[in-house]
This record gives sequence, C-alpha cells and structure tokens, in this order.
Amino acid sequence: MATTKLDADFLAHQKQRLLDLRRQLIDVGDAAGADEQLLQSSAGGEPQDASDDGDRFAQQANDEAVLSHSKARLTAIDRALEKIEERTYGISDGNGDVIPRERLEAVPESCYTVEEAVDQEHLARRR
Repeated sequence: MATTKLDADFLAHQKQRLLDLRRQLIDVGDAAGADEQLLQSSAGGEPQDASDDGDRFAQQANDEAVLSHSKARLTAIDRALEKIEERTYGISDGNGDVIPRERLEAVPESCYTVEEAVDQEHLARRR
C-alpha cells in the first residue's frame, strides 16, 4: 500500500473542513426537508390549479435532488473522516494509489483518485 506525506497540520485542517462541510450539508438537508413539509402542508387536500401543482412538483424534485446529493456527499465525508482516524487519508480506497494533495485540498472528501472517480461516474450513468 502507498503512503502519503501529509503532515499533522494538514490532516487537522482537513478534518475541520470535513466537519464544517458535514454540518453545512446537514443544515441544507434539514432546510430542504422543512421546505418539503411546508409544500405538503400547504397543499392540504385543497384543490390546486395546474400551475400550483407544477411549481410544487418542481420544488419537490429539486428538494429530492438536493437531499440525494447531500446524502451521497455525507457518506463520502464520513468515509474521509474514518480514513483520517485510520491514518489512510490520501490513499485511494480503490487501487491504493496516493491521492494528490491538490485533489484533497479541492475536494476534501476524496477517497479515490480523479481517474477512479471519473470511471465510477461513467459506470453509474450506464446503470
């Protein structure tokens, strides 16, 4: 397995970034959930005109997309936090290669190299 040369200060900074990002995503998810509840309660069984239904469905679809994206990102953040504790942060979960520091700075929850992430995205689109 590869080893990284990430110093303790960098790891501490990344851990704090991940925790902050996690908190932000949870807040966004909570807000989207609150919006969904508001939309549901405002419909309240009353007849709606077509434009109200269209707006409500569009907002609902947007909220669901936000929640889905946030959930996937939270999973990655939790894994990155685990990797910091395991002392494997910066090592790809896929092929064991080193993830460049620049990638970790740009996307702190990265658990795969860019190439692996692109491959995974292509596979997900085919499904």
